[in-house]
Amino acid sequence: MPDVPSPSAKKSLHVAIIPDGNRRWAKKRALRPWKGHEQAIENFRSLTDWCLQSPDVSTLTVWCFSTENWKRDPKEIAELMSLLERYLAKERKSFVEKKTRFRHSGRRDRLPPSLVKLLTEVEEETKDQTSFTLHLAVDYGGKDEVTRAIAKLKGEDPTEENIRHHLDHPELPDIDLIVRTSGEQRTSNFFLWQSAYAEWEFCKKYFPDFTAEDLAKAVEDFNERQRRFGA
Repeated sequence: MPDVPSPSAKKSLHVAIIPDGNRRWAKKRALRPWKGHEQAIENFRSLTDWCLQSPDVSTLTVWCFSTENWKRDPKEIAELMSLLERYLAKERKSFVEKKTRFRHSGRRDRLPPSLVKLLTEVEEETKDQTSFTLHLAVDYGGKDEVTRAIAKLKGEDPTEENIRHHLDHPELPDIDLIVRTSGEQRTSNFFLWQSAYAEWEFCKKYFPDFTAEDLAKAVEDFNERQRRFGA
């Protein structure tokens, strides 16, 4: 675990990760695709722990499954859904102990009922936690979220404020930094609204090899940038 910088300002950064390369990591080792996802979950725990300790990071968003990922092998999808369910079941108690608020963005109508039940329960159990927010995107697509938000307007003026109000979690701050692993350099329909002014960091490592030290370096680099927000 890398050292975190000494506390200065209040934790405020919203960091997001597109954890690319799990299947390629597994293929390189002649393993089934979901073995890469299994290793990714173990890696994800160390990244979350680093964010919890960091004086900078208040929210961590991780893209677990996109609206387009349904095109994959049904066996891989089933294994991934089961893996997510096991992760939440194992971690739900520690979320409260670590004062972590859990949030989910994305559709729920296509997810396994048992996973939907768990997502709902963990959100409810942690809703009053304020120290840190862990935000998982499952069956999520940026266009889908905005489309669903617009459909909820129902006669309201389609202003920026009104549309934002109907996003999955309007209470969360916009994303400051997005890290994408595996060397891919595209946005891929990831939180289009919330990432309008996000900074991007691209890492060539596959996500199972992406370490807390790598994340710490990405945050360090981000803190050296000057953000102008169009000014």
